[in-house]
Amino acid sequence: MAMTSSKQTGARGEELAGRYLRRKGYRILARNWSSLYGELDIIAEKDSTLIFVEVKARRGADTESALAGITAAKRERMLKAVYQYLDHRGLDWEGPWRIDVIAVALDGGGGAKIAHVEDAFDW
Repeated sequence: MAMTSSKQTGARGEELAGRYLRRKGYRILARNWSSLYGELDIIAEKDSTLIFVEVKARRGADTESALAGITAAKRERMLKAVYQYLDHRGLDWEGPWRIDVIAVALDGGGGAKIAHVEDAFDW
């Protein structure tokens, strides 16, 4: 199998994460929403809660390395991007909303493993 770029890996991970969320009953509101602080990969809604989803995709057999990609600096940028989105939409900062992380491990055979961490800033 040909090597893929990290951009292709990320796009494939976001595609798989979107499908996963829809199967779980989430409604996708936006993808790749850009802010001054970075991009929000997926913005979804379920049970009247707004959910901001960071997708981390890696080539390999496990999702742990993808989850490890969420550094303190990344969390801070994500939170600032969420507040900018809420301001842009005229929504209350108090919620209900949360930030989830979806880690996608893509194996060489075309398969994928997905780990979904809800309310990820509390882990």
